[in-house]
Amino acid sequence: MMKKTAMAAALLVVPLVMGFAAGGGEKKTERLRLATGGNTGTYYAYGSAFGQIVQNKTGIPVIIQSTGASKANIQLIQAGEVEIALVQNDVMDYAYKGIDLFNGEKITDFQAVAALYAEACQVVADPSKGITTIADLKGKNVSVGDAGSGVEFNANQILAGYGIGPNDFNRQNLSFGASADALRDGKIDAFFCVAGAPTTAVMDLAINKTVTLLDIDDAHADAIIKQYPFYTKLVIPGNSYRGNPNNVQTLTIKATLIASKKISADTIYTLTKTLFDNKAEITSAHVKGAELESGYAVSGISVPFHPGAEKYFKEIGALK
Repeated sequence: MMKKTAMAAALLVVPLVMGFAAGGGEKKTERLRLATGGNTGTYYAYGSAFGQIVQNKTGIPVIIQSTGASKANIQLIQAGEVEIALVQNDVMDYAYKGIDLFNGEKITDFQAVAALYAEACQVVADPSKGITTIADLKGKNVSVGDAGSGVEFNANQILAGYGIGPNDFNRQNLSFGASADALRDGKIDAFFCVAGAPTTAVMDLAINKTVTLLDIDDAHADAIIKQYPFYTKLVIPGNSYRGNPNNVQTLTIKATLIASKKISADTIYTLTKTLFDNKAEITSAHVKGAELESGYAVSGISVPFHPGAEKYFKEIGALK
């Protein structure tokens, strides 16, 4: 099942290239298959930009795959179908501990490379349905992301923080793009989107549809953070989306790059160094590249670092 998913998901295939040894001899470069998320989400856009830059700068071939995001990506690494992936920092913690989303199944086939940017828990609603706060989602048709995804788990935690249980609304499990289409067509009233803001799917939706980005007030945010300390508060600036001129407070987790333990330290060292050495170029390709920072990259990471990433961060003084 996972194999079919991974194979079907490969949207951008970069051919295998050859590198050259110092003495002029030809050598095969280690291939990296990068699992991202849905093709209208930030993982896919960021991963595509980063992957192309890595290939251009190093000659390491990168294959971009559109997937069901965090949980699926960790399972793809476990199955040996990808080498690197983008995941939420809370979901990788669940995997290592075998809790919550992973329900007793510990997965430790991966290690951390770097936290990249903040992922905002965005709650997008149709104001014509009388929705002005998250509390108004009770009894409504709400998409909480792909089934079993980190987004679904974040949605459950936030809704519970507002006293909304799993049977208090009509649940839909749709990707970001499908959620945006469903809201546009009046099939759902709201959806959760956990991604770097602004997010392509929401931006495209807001062009022709009036939508409201819902606020998580301090009292509810503080209570949720107390229960789930991997969250932090984040303000999404006004006018990030058409028709939403005011700042909106929400919660955030970290988009994190992980790698299979089977990948060599040399390859991951090169990957990590290329990431930080080319921040400006990555930022020009995707706005979230501006959040790359070595201190941020190593904080809030609860799983071991890959030896290649650890070597780089120790060299620059980000890790001791």
